[in-house]
Amino acid sequence: MSIVSVLIPTFNRASVIERAVNSVLNQTVQDLECLVIDDNSTDETVAILARIDDPRLKVISHDKNGGVSKARNTGFQHSSGPWIALLDSDDEWLPNRLELQLELAKNHPQLPLIHGEEVWVRNGKRVNLPKNYKKSGGAIFNKCLHLCLISPSATLMKRDLYEEMNGFREDYPVCEDYELWLRITAKYKVGFVEEPIVIKYGGHEDQLSSRYKAMDYWRVLAMHEVFQTGGLSADEESELRKVLLKKCEILRLGYLKHQNLLHLPFIEKLLAQYQGQIQDDN
Repeated sequence: MSIVSVLIPTFNRASVIERAVNSVLNQTVQDLECLVIDDNSTDETVAILARIDDPRLKVISHDKNGGVSKARNTGFQHSSGPWIALLDSDDEWLPNRLELQLELAKNHPQLPLIHGEEVWVRNGKRVNLPKNYKKSGGAIFNKCLHLCLISPSATLMKRDLYEEMNGFREDYPVCEDYELWLRITAKYKVGFVEEPIVIKYGGHEDQLSSRYKAMDYWRVLAMHEVFQTGGLSADEESELRKVLLKKCEILRLGYLKHQNLLHLPFIEKLLAQYQGQIQDDN
C-alpha cells in the first residue's frame, strides 16, 4: 500500500495529460500510486497514457462521461493509500509538493486536510494572484464562503476525511469543490503550505468555469445546505447569511434581466428566508 493515492480525473486532455502524470511520478516522494480516471475521452488521451511505463500508474476508464465528481469518486474507490491527493489534468505539481505537505502532516497530525500556494499561468503567461485569492490555513470557513480558496490540485486529505464526507457531490455539475470545502471547513481546521506547490493553468475553453454561467447558483445552494445541516458558530452563521444574501440578490437581478427564470422562485424564497432570520435576530 502506497502512502499517497493520487486521483487525476480527465476528459479529452490529450495535450496536457502526460505533463500532469509526469509531475506526479517525478515527485521527491516516490511512495505513491497514480490513478487516472478517464471519463470516456474521445481523443488520444488513453493512447498517450498507455505509453507511460510506470507500475505506479493505473488507468481507470468510464464507459460513459459522468463528470469530474464521479471520476474522482471512482478513483477513490480504486485507491488504497491513507492519504488522498488531487490533481486536475490541466495542472502540474511542483516536484516537492507531496514532500512539503507530508512533512506538515507529520508535525500537525490533527489536520485532516492540507493545501498549498499556487503559481497561476493564464494563456501561457504567469500572472499574480489577486489579493482576494490569498490562501491560508486554520479555521477558514468564513473566507471560503466568498471564494473557492482551496484548489483541488493543491489538496492532500486523509482517507478517513474523504470517506466521512462521502467524497464529491455528483449532482453538482460545477462548484463541487467549493461545496466540499465548505462542509470540511465547517468542521475542521486545515493546514497550509505557504510556498507554491502546484502550477495552475487557466484560460482554456474546456474549463468548467468557461462553460457554465451563473455559477453562484451552485455556491448559494452549497451555503444553504451547510446552514441547514447546523453546527456553525454564531459568527459563521452571520457571515454565511451575509454572503448568501449578496449572491442571491445578484442572481435574482441577473435572472430577471436575461429572463432566465428556472431558479428564480428558489432564489427569491432564500432571500425571504435569510432576510427574515436577520430581522428576527435584531
